[in-house]
Amino acid sequence: MAHDRLGWAVEVLSPRQSEHILEIGCGHGVAAGLVCDRLVDGRLIAIDRSAAMIEAARRRNADHVASGRAEFRVAELAGLELASACFDKAFAVRVGVFARSDPASELATLRQHLSPAGRLFLFHDEPSRSAAEILLRLESGLGSSGWGVEARLVGAVEGCEVACLIARPPD
Repeated sequence: MAHDRLGWAVEVLSPRQSEHILEIGCGHGVAAGLVCDRLVDGRLIAIDRSAAMIEAARRRNADHVASGRAEFRVAELAGLELASACFDKAFAVRVGVFARSDPASELATLRQHLSPAGRLFLFHDEPSRSAAEILLRLESGLGSSGWGVEARLVGAVEGCEVACLIARPPD
């Protein structure tokens, strides 16, 4: 099911050949590989706070790393140092900070590195909660940060509802 969820997420993300994309919480790198398969001269930077997950993602995506399309870093989003990197899109799949706590620090980092026309895609699902409830929690996580919600989507993936919130950075 995870692969189908990630496949749907990448379809919604719809990476273009030249886009610069940030993945937050990349895990084993499955979604990273699906994104990089669509990039030509674009680039993906994927982060995860687990060194073991980053190593697995690097191994899984060795060809994309060698081609320069992918870079994997052990890091947390809050306070992430990205120099002057600017992303067209950022996405996270099942990253708890966006659904269960106050992501103000993470959103501040994203605001610095997402282009004005860029978008944040938050995907989340939980077997014990409806997609509607998850969307409300994701939206409340944006709180008073000034982020605008552009779309709320629900994907039915093998009997599970996956919520997607698409947000734009503050002006």
